[in-house]
Amino acid sequence: MPVIDMPVSQLETYRGVSPRPADFDAYWAKALSDLEAQDLAVEFVPAAFQTDKAECYDLYFTGVGGSRVHAKFLKPRLMDGKAPAVLQFHGYSADSGDWSGKLGYADEGFVVAALDCRGQGGLSEDRTAYRGTTMNGLIIRGLDDPDPENLYFRNVFLDTVALARIVMNLPYVDAERVGAMGGSQGGGLTLACIALEPRINRAAPCYPFLSDYKRVWDMDLDQRAYAELRNFFRHHDPLHAREDAIFEKLGYIDVSNLAPRIRANVMMATGLMDDVCPPSTQYAAYNRMKCEKRHVLYPDFGHEGLPGFNDMTFQFMLEMKAR
Repeated sequence: MPVIDMPVSQLETYRGVSPRPADFDAYWAKALSDLEAQDLAVEFVPAAFQTDKAECYDLYFTGVGGSRVHAKFLKPRLMDGKAPAVLQFHGYSADSGDWSGKLGYADEGFVVAALDCRGQGGLSEDRTAYRGTTMNGLIIRGLDDPDPENLYFRNVFLDTVALARIVMNLPYVDAERVGAMGGSQGGGLTLACIALEPRINRAAPCYPFLSDYKRVWDMDLDQRAYAELRNFFRHHDPLHAREDAIFEKLGYIDVSNLAPRIRANVMMATGLMDDVCPPSTQYAAYNRMKCEKRHVLYPDFGHEGLPGFNDMTFQFMLEMKAR
């Protein structure tokens, strides 16, 4: 079996090498408390794109730090009772995608909400002030700030929770039948969302990003999606005097550290030739989940389209309709 990482037998027991800060649980308890105190100021604006079967809206809410966050929102025009829902999260630097790509779920009676990550390719803004560099990447935003609450991805993780709660609180949504999905950054955000909002029923993360940063560094794969880690050290800590402290701070926004909180039914996909988000980093999160789970492996594939997984995800989410 082709691999670029550990043999599968070792991957199946690997749990990560990145540190978990001693106050990790308190950090996220405080973060969720901050979100509770935030006036989300939710607004639904009819979108220019409409269909006979789905009402489409630009959904806006105010996230922590005052940033106005956007998501595409689709509501089936015909619903028999409360509807199931799916949350969608996109890849690094991209956006929530085209409206038409979400109609399959809406046609099946799902409410759909697709987040634009703040400050990336979509309509969401990022008003957060960061001390330290903001050059070339978002993992490193806030890394030189003395307060770890100013890490960029803390706020994005909380945005996923805010979106989930907005959807779950809608009177026409069945809060017990909500799923989440996404690939790469979207896979990492899926894991963060279901860890921080444990009521979510099921999730289909695909090759999740934002996991086990130290392993990426040790494998010398701090390239492409993780290249900003190398650039950060080159420019801001060339002698690596702060290496341990830096990886510990990254531990706050490491989804492998959040994974034990997950209670959803999870179907995760990994390509064993993935040199962008190495398989071991994905297994670090998967192996720490204590929930019902299934791992779909693609031995010959890397960080690319995985044949059949979108269809498997669709069927996996459809199972909620029968509950």
